[in-house]
Amino acid sequence: MKLRVPPEVSGVRLDRFLSDALEQPRNQIQRWLRNGDLLVDGKLAKVSQTLRGGELVSGDLPDPAERETLSPESGDLVVLHEDEYLLVIDKPPGLTVHPGAGRSHGTLVHRLLDRYPELAGVGGPGRPGIVHRLDKDTSGVMVIARTAAAYRSLTAAFAARGIKKTYVAIVYGNPRPLAAEISAAIGRHPSRRTQMAVRANGKPGITRYRTAAAQQGIAWLEVELLTGRTHQIRVHMKHIGNPLVGDPVYGEARWRALPVPVQRTLREFPRPALHAWSIAFQHPGNAALVRFSAAIPADLNELWLQVAGEPLPA
Repeated sequence: MKLRVPPEVSGVRLDRFLSDALEQPRNQIQRWLRNGDLLVDGKLAKVSQTLRGGELVSGDLPDPAERETLSPESGDLVVLHEDEYLLVIDKPPGLTVHPGAGRSHGTLVHRLLDRYPELAGVGGPGRPGIVHRLDKDTSGVMVIARTAAAYRSLTAAFAARGIKKTYVAIVYGNPRPLAAEISAAIGRHPSRRTQMAVRANGKPGITRYRTAAAQQGIAWLEVELLTGRTHQIRVHMKHIGNPLVGDPVYGEARWRALPVPVQRTLREFPRPALHAWSIAFQHPGNAALVRFSAAIPADLNELWLQVAGEPLPA
């Protein structure tokens, strides 16, 4: 493995950068560092080493052939774009991206391997081609690397915050101000360990939002992620008092205070009302700026129409 450190990550700890770039837990990165498996500019790396940008990180990591073996599974895939370097797909809600605790099959990567078997040797164990993730119930655009070089380029771009991701969301209330930047660190919830929360000792989290419309106690937002923390949009919107409609973890029963005709629609919406709308980045093949988008799904359109009584804002 060879990975050139982008200049944009100057000042970041090596283990944190590699955790993002290689899609590996930080404790796994730290084990490799302590074992002497990774070098920086040809010298043994330290766990707490701070990067200056431009270094070459190299190492003899587990061979792809020795990684977890996944069996291809058939399933629908909405492919928005494909070329020799990458795929862009529109992930449906309800589909887990890769195997994890309690989920060993029926994921997006199983479907990807069925149609694109060459992905088997690209990326981290159990995550062929995966350079970023969406929550199971979040729909929308995802980029998949088809080659090892594209994987390294894209993971480095994500780590350096060089990829622009825009979401749409339906939340309770009408955010004040109508457009703002939320800067609040996110960490593991102190008592509910499967949840995240705004915490002073968490990792930096920055989210920008703009209110496109507000009707009948809900608002339609365009949201840009400047960092990539777990559940970031859901946690930040709850933090400012505007939780997502349908969120079973961070949501609230705000529907109780809204007009009776819309209560059932809001109460029964089956997932967080969140969609990854677009993504823009430099193409790993030619460095051209590209942008891909996934159409607003029917369930969000219908939710807004039934509650707001009008079509989605253009």
